[in-house]
Amino acid sequence: MSEVVGALPARPALLSFLGGVGTVTGSKFLLESDHARILLDCGLFQGFADLRRRDWERMARDAADIRAVVLTHAHLDHCGYLSRLVRAGFRGPVLSTTHTAQLAEIVLRDSARLQIEASRHANEYGWSKHRPARPLYDESDVERALAFFDPVPLGQEVDVIAGSRLTFHRAGHILGSAWARLRLEDGHTVVTSGDLGRPGHPLLLPPDPFYGSDVLLVESTYGDRRHDEGPRTGRDSPQLLLALSRATAPLSSPPSRSTGPKSS
Repeated sequence: MSEVVGALPARPALLSFLGGVGTVTGSKFLLESDHARILLDCGLFQGFADLRRRDWERMARDAADIRAVVLTHAHLDHCGYLSRLVRAGFRGPVLSTTHTAQLAEIVLRDSARLQIEASRHANEYGWSKHRPARPLYDESDVERALAFFDPVPLGQEVDVIAGSRLTFHRAGHILGSAWARLRLEDGHTVVTSGDLGRPGHPLLLPPDPFYGSDVLLVESTYGDRRHDEGPRTGRDSPQLLLALSRATAPLSSPPSRSTGPKSS
């Protein structure tokens, strides 16, 4: 589950929850302003069949209209939809840490093989209602997705799109994991935690502390629980309902970073 802490800026940006709500998988948070349409994480829905079917549904925004993807880490529920997004027309940069990019390659290749094996098994034994059953994506989609990765060093602020700037900070969850701080063109900031590790991990350094944001997206398995004290942070919170609003204004400003596959 995910929760939003703090109030959204009055006009400049809109936040839509496309996954990670009502379930702990499929994390996708779409940040939209007059000059940017950025997807924060691009996770695959996993678990029961009704959840997995969501991976086949059309997203609330056309993939081709998303200008960049920011990945916090390489677990499948945060990066596994990327190959499907590219198949649907996404052609922007995928910003992550270097180690996240390296691990995501392993995860996405393995996921494609599992998708192919599942479709073959379904066709052989006839347990799918689809004739023929097809994989959600295959190795060719993975190859195209990997070409869009644009690794970013930890702690270094970089341009994303039209004045929006991104900084990754250590999250301590898995190798390469980071929480992301986005500073929009109007000066407002959005922070998304991804999954956070704990202090005292035997292999990983602890998460860097959060600082300075107008909106804080906290990844929380227990985000739908009611608490006796403090503001409500569950699915029915006013902040979350506001975040679920949608906008359809097209974006026209070109990205400042490369948006095509990198040459070898």
